[in-house]
Amino acid sequence: MPAQSTRELIVEKADALFYESGFEATSFADIAAAVGISRGNFYHHFKTKDDILDAVIARRMERTRAMLGGWQAEGEGPRERILSFIHMLIANQSQIMDFGCPVGTLCSELAKLGHAAQGRATEIFGLFRDWLADQIRELGAVDRAETLAMHLLAWSQGVAVMATAFKDEAFIRNEVAGIGQWLASLPDLSQPT
Repeated sequence: MPAQSTRELIVEKADALFYESGFEATSFADIAAAVGISRGNFYHHFKTKDDILDAVIARRMERTRAMLGGWQAEGEGPRERILSFIHMLIANQSQIMDFGCPVGTLCSELAKLGHAAQGRATEIFGLFRDWLADQIRELGAVDRAETLAMHLLAWSQGVAVMATAFKDEAFIRNEVAGIGQWLASLPDLSQPT
């Protein structure tokens, strides 16, 4: 595997800092220090913080597409694939309890700032929504797929917000179990009766 370029390392470190500290609170100096480069070398790769934000959003989009593709390839059926999405809350519970959902926190912060990149950040949620809707359509709920996908996405975001607020692993596990029960209660409309 080729060595990571300085530009890629800047984007990786900026992504982590934006998640853990917030976009607005993260400075060029913070990112340069995390990467271990001078500010002059930093400016060779990115001229503005918005340029870095664009690269971070592109990185998150790429990683989300790869994750969804993996779930699609590995899941035995739509229910199992949706469970992969739901179990992401448990797999990432420590980070979620400390910093919230990486997509949700970025979208919220950019919306508060009235930042032009907010719409692009929201496209990450769009990837999840569209993928979930495809899974729900495959279950046969064609007319309600978008609505149910948004419900599931909103439920998972609510769990992430409350997990951050209350720092309660049991809450996350209980909610994930509840989402799983809700999913199991959906009829498989794709099968003939």
